[in-house]
Amino acid sequence: MVTAAALLFACCGDLHLASAKVPLPKPRPPEAPSAKAEPAPGPEKNTGPSAATTPPPSACRLALTEAIAIAPSIPDIHGPGGCGGEDLVRLEAVVLPDHRQVAVKPAAILRCKMASAVADWIRTDIAPLASGLGSAIADLDNFDSFECRSRNRVAGAALSEHGRANALDVRSFRFADGRVISLTDRKVPRELRESVLHSVCARFSTVLGPGSDGYHEDHIHLDLMERHNDYRICQWNVWDPLPAVAPMLPASRPEEAPPRAAADEPEAAKPNGSEGGPPAEQATQTPPADNPPTKKRR
Repeated sequence: MVTAAALLFACCGDLHLASAKVPLPKPRPPEAPSAKAEPAPGPEKNTGPSAATTPPPSACRLALTEAIAIAPSIPDIHGPGGCGGEDLVRLEAVVLPDHRQVAVKPAAILRCKMASAVADWIRTDIAPLASGLGSAIADLDNFDSFECRSRNRVAGAALSEHGRANALDVRSFRFADGRVISLTDRKVPRELRESVLHSVCARFSTVLGPGSDGYHEDHIHLDLMERHNDYRICQWNVWDPLPAVAPMLPASRPEEAPPRAAADEPEAAKPNGSEGGPPAEQATQTPPADNPPTKKRR
């Protein structure tokens, strides 16, 4: 049986609890930093090895500055059969130490190391050579650089170094005074062509020119192909100039000249008609008067 006291306690106790105040947190101090809203959660980024990352520039790319060559980087090329390459540049001009530019016409697509070797060759060897001739080099005639093809364009042959962007074909130089120096022109002084020959053979692992294989009679092929034991090829015949006047042919044989003795003519008659010679009577026989001997002609 519920007593009145119990009912009164239950009623008053609920009123007391309802009237009690819950303590609130202290206000944020004014000097406290403002709270930033946390970004909404998004998809997780792929940080594994398959994530696409830009490789750092190579040592060659860092060294080939605009003070040496105008050679912007281009994307890697991956063609069929191993054609293409990485760390490629478009060599547009070589910058000489005096800040003049030697244009490469047309611009050459090359690996950075090959472009750097060409730039160093022009700056160190060819520019002083032109200066010694009283002028300055202005243009380099690029006959061929990157081309995805086989050697000498022969079907079934191995991939050319041109297909690896590791070769340059040079046909001529143009000087500032307008002169054009063709490296395979026999009219160009031999000493000048030999100087270029020695310079390229000291810098490049392959040099092919006239007399090498019949495919390089009008230009010089340069590349940096790597071979076993650093084997190098330098095949360029610096031909002598052609004579100004063609040599005269020998004069024709005069009609009054005596006939030449034939090599297969039988030996003189031997005594007693011995073996190897005609009988004595045949040796002394003279031809008929109506059948004079004919003259032998060439």
